[in-house]
Formats: sequence, structure tokens, C-alpha cells
Amino acid sequence: MPHAVSTSPERESSAGPEDDFLPDAPAVDTKEKDEDSNTEEPADTQPKPEARTAAADGSTKLEDLFDDDEDDEFSSSAQSKPQDSSQPKPQEASKAQYSEPDTLRQFYSRLFPFRPLFQWLNHSPTPQPDFQNREFAFVLPGGAYIRYQSFASADLFRKQCIQMTPERFEIGPQYSINPRDRKTLRKASSFRPVMKELVFDIDMTDYDPIRTCCSGAKMCHKCWQFIIMAIKVVDAALRDDFGFQHILWVYSGRRGAHAWISDKRAREMDDAKRKSIAGYLELLRGSDNGKKGLGIRRPLHPHIDRSLKILNPYFQNEVLADQDPWESAEQAEKLIQLLPDKTLTAALQKKWDSAPDRTSNQKWADIDAVAEGGNLSTLSAKQLVEVKQDIRLEYTYPRLDAEVSKKLNHLLKSPFVVHPGTGRVCVPIDVRRLEEFDPFAVPTVTQLLQEIDDWDQKTGALSEEERNKVQDWQKTGLKPYVEYFRGYVASLLKEEGKGKRGRDEDGGVEGMEF
Repeated sequence: MPHAVSTSPERESSAGPEDDFLPDAPAVDTKEKDEDSNTEEPADTQPKPEARTAAADGSTKLEDLFDDDEDDEFSSSAQSKPQDSSQPKPQEASKAQYSEPDTLRQFYSRLFPFRPLFQWLNHSPTPQPDFQNREFAFVLPGGAYIRYQSFASADLFRKQCIQMTPERFEIGPQYSINPRDRKTLRKASSFRPVMKELVFDIDMTDYDPIRTCCSGAKMCHKCWQFIIMAIKVVDAALRDDFGFQHILWVYSGRRGAHAWISDKRAREMDDAKRKSIAGYLELLRGSDNGKKGLGIRRPLHPHIDRSLKILNPYFQNEVLADQDPWESAEQAEKLIQLLPDKTLTAALQKKWDSAPDRTSNQKWADIDAVAEGGNLSTLSAKQLVEVKQDIRLEYTYPRLDAEVSKKLNHLLKSPFVVHPGTGRVCVPIDVRRLEEFDPFAVPTVTQLLQEIDDWDQKTGALSEEERNKVQDWQKTGLKPYVEYFRGYVASLLKEEGKGKRGRDEDGGVEGMEF
């Protein structure tokens, strides 16, 4: 893996212990990023007052309902291509139905993959501090938010979810001690996060300044292409520039995606290193990057050059053709503002005023045609190419919520929980088949429970022994996602086992079944 030899003085993280970790960073002119308030799944990064864990009337602490008794460890993507680019019809079930305690109780008891999730976070088949000292936060029906929950085993974790039926739960870091014991410490500073996956959050709302098909919480197949672009660019950088191998992409359940990097080297990074990697990937800062362009230096950094090669086909087809971002005169003004040549922009404005029906594809072609046709540009051919490269990046490069990635103690929504607004399960995305992933084909919790009933009815002729061989999740559309996740976890544990054998004689994952 390449290492940094220097970073530009403009970079926010240009000095510090993380310098030896980063590849050479793409040089850009830095701008202050507005504090994010549009993330789909906000997560607290600071300890909450204990009052937050109390019931609405203040009479009973919800955390007192949790059973801390020890128990034994319990033993337990195929997607469709989009048919069209229209906005799919919303599911008939209401949000209340998705969050209904009985629905969630059935989901947690019959479908949720607790064992592979435990092994993923524990890095071993048997319980160890990686999981036991890990923080979980429960979001209960009605809005109660309980932090600093921890569990000695996967079985206890499963039992608690079935008992409390959280709308979702979020995963935090492993702490220096069990989070439940934090108040027993004489020094608060002794309670500190020591390990967590490096995470990234891509949310469609950050694309509102450039997408034209939808806005806010709405999403369609057309604007999902922005998430595909972002995943491809970020995944390539994480693998090629940083050498990470265990990267899990997860659909957020509505309009975004999360990345979890589980390599040991990533999990053990401090905040400074996390901030540096986030800065390395963050080219677009803020929700709308304004009139002055990106200020990217030349020659292009290899990461930016690679990203352009990935993104160029999407710019032509998904941005210019599908989004048509400069269709109206008001929209075309955004393009004018990104061209730093008054002579050229005046000529283009005149042409477009006389032909208001020109598409974005045609207006994009007009830039070269007008510049070359009558010596109407003060830019050299090389400068014009660079300006157009910057515009392509403006409309295609990932718009990350970098704040999610910078802090070790940030919590993020777990894979496989149910999104309370759509009812869809937050399933993993197989990046090898990324173009085939259809977020609107992801099953909802009510669909999955119905599929179990349908399977049971269709197989009534089978013997009880034969029926018992098939677990409930294997009867549903959740099966390919769980199988993909189990394979991901098996690969991670295999590497963790090799690392342990290098330190001692522990065989790690030998004999483990998936």
C-alpha cells in the first residue's frame, strides 16, 4: 500500500500521527463543511444524560428492564434489475404497521441473523470483549433512545431484542470496559472507546442540489444511480489506495448506503486517522459547492483520475440524459457559474436564450462548439478540458457525510434492522453485482412474514423433520442477503483466525459451521 510523503498545507489533516497511514492526498482548496443535519439515521456521538433512558413519565428506567443474567451462546444477493426509472408506488402497509411490537417481535425471533452479526462484531465464534464491551443503542417504539447497552453473548442480545422490540438498534464502539459498568469508575476518562469499524454514510439528500427527479426523502431508480456512483468510487479507493479488504456495503432502508470496513487495521484507527481518510475521500464539501468550482489541482491525483474514469459514463447517461440538470434557464445558470470565462459564458447565454428548448446534452456540447467556433474563449484547450473535468466531478463525485466517519464513538444503524418508514430491511449490497441491486425490490418486514406463512402452506405435505431443516429466513426473500453476509463474516473470521495463530496456538475458526 502506498504511503504519504507529504500533504498540502491547505488540507485540514495535513499534520499529525496519521501522515504515515495515508496515500498522497488529492489536493483541493478547502472549504468549511456545513454541520450535517440531513442524515437519514442521526446517531449521537456523545453520552446522553441518564434521563434519556427513562420512560416518558419518569417512573421507570427502561434499562432496568434488561436482563443481565448470563446464558449460554445460542446456536442459532440475488436482486432484480429495475424495470423502469419511474418512482415506485409506496408500500401499502403503514409506518405504524412496520413498527408494531408484534411484527418486530416476529422479525427478531424468526428472521434476524443474530449469530452472524455477533460473529462479525466479535471477530470470533466464542464471546470476547470485542462484542461484550461493545455499545448498542436501542430506539424503541415511541422514540425512547437507550444508549450504553451491552451483552455477554449473542443469545442474550437476541432475547433482549425480542423482549424490547426496538424499531432499530445502532452499533457503537468497543469500550475499555463494559459500557454498563461505566458509572463504577472513579475516573470518567477511564471509560473510552478502543475499537470500531471505519464507517461511511452516503445519503441521497446530499444530492438535492444536483438531482432533478426527486428531493428530500423521495427517491427513484434515476437518482439511485448517484448512490451506485458513490459506492464504486469509495470502494475502489478503500481497496486500491488503503488496501482494505473486508468492506461491507449496506442499504440504509430508504435512500442511502453505509460502508463498514472491518479490517483490523481500520478498526483500531484513532480519530485522527479516521479524519484523514474521510478528508482524503471528501472532494465535495457542503451540500452545494457554489460558483467557484472545486479548485482541483493539476496534474490530477491518481484517486481523482481513477474516479473520473469510473464516473464519465454515468455523467453522459445518468446525469445529462436522465437528470437533464440544465434544462431550464434557471438551471442552466448553474452551469454558467461553473465556467470561469465571461466571454464564453456570454456567448453561451445568448445561444441558449435564442433556443430555450436545448437539452443538457446539447448545452454540454455547446461549450466546446462555441469556444472553438469563433475564438470566443480566453481559456486554452487544456484549461477548457480541466474546467469540464471539474464540472463532471461536481455532478458525479460522492457526497459523503464525512462527520460520520471521523469519530471512533459514532453510532451507526445496524445491518438487517427494519427501516421504520419504508419497512424495508437494511440488507447488504453485493458490490460485485452492484448494478443489479434494486432498492425497491428489497423486501419489507411484512412481506417476509407473509412469505414464511406461504412457504408453510405450500409445503404442508413435507414431514415435520424435513420442515424443521429449513429455517424461517431460508423461506423468504431475505435468504440471498443473509447468505452473502454469512460469507462476508466467514472471510473476516478466517483472516482473524490467521492473525491469532500468528500470536498463539488458537485455531480460531476451524470447525465452525456457516
